[in-house]
Amino acid sequence: MRVLLIDDHTLFREGLAGLLKRRNIDAAAAGDGRAGVRRAEAFNPDVILLDLRMPDIDGLEVLDHLMRRRVAAPVVMLSTSSDQADLAEALRKGAKGYLLKDMEPDALVAALYEIAAGKTVVAPGLTPVLAELVKRGDPPAPQPAPAPFSALTRRELEILCHLSEGRSNKAIARNLDISDGTVKLHVKAILRKLKVHSRVEAAVMAVENGLRRRIKTGGQGGQG
Repeated sequence: MRVLLIDDHTLFREGLAGLLKRRNIDAAAAGDGRAGVRRAEAFNPDVILLDLRMPDIDGLEVLDHLMRRRVAAPVVMLSTSSDQADLAEALRKGAKGYLLKDMEPDALVAALYEIAAGKTVVAPGLTPVLAELVKRGDPPAPQPAPAPFSALTRRELEILCHLSEGRSNKAIARNLDISDGTVKLHVKAILRKLKVHSRVEAAVMAVENGLRRRIKTGGQGGQG
């Protein structure tokens, strides 16, 4: 079996690739979404393991790119998040599995073989979450974000809201339980996508367009 791992954390990526190779799985890796899409087309994997949270373009955006390019390999989200909304959105967008990074190695490898065989698999700990989604019916797709924020991912919208409150990178990182470096990368992506030069300009744009109010009342959009 050939597995492509797309993950921005070098230690995790290299460690998991090494583990898969020790299980006689041909593993290749990419450190960001764009490189991952290119690698998927060149490597021709049987399964793609895709990190959910990545800077610049996140896992759900990469999943969109892979679906549009009609990459044949099933895509499996690999995350630390057991959030119901993340699971629902990943499956809605075409993921054939949703696995957690704290799974036991044997369980992860077994899941990869099941997915390669055509099954849809979620991590054992997410079975109750999946059952709840099935019972309720799949939640509706999120509404598009108001212009000019439609290009932002869900995480970027979240961080932009914090910027509009004047919070520092460290404060945002603590609130979202991510690293300062990850926040910095997201802020760079926000500035680039909004075509502004400073976090203050981005914050003003968010306030003027009522972004926080829209998100609080359920109008959050964007991908990711």
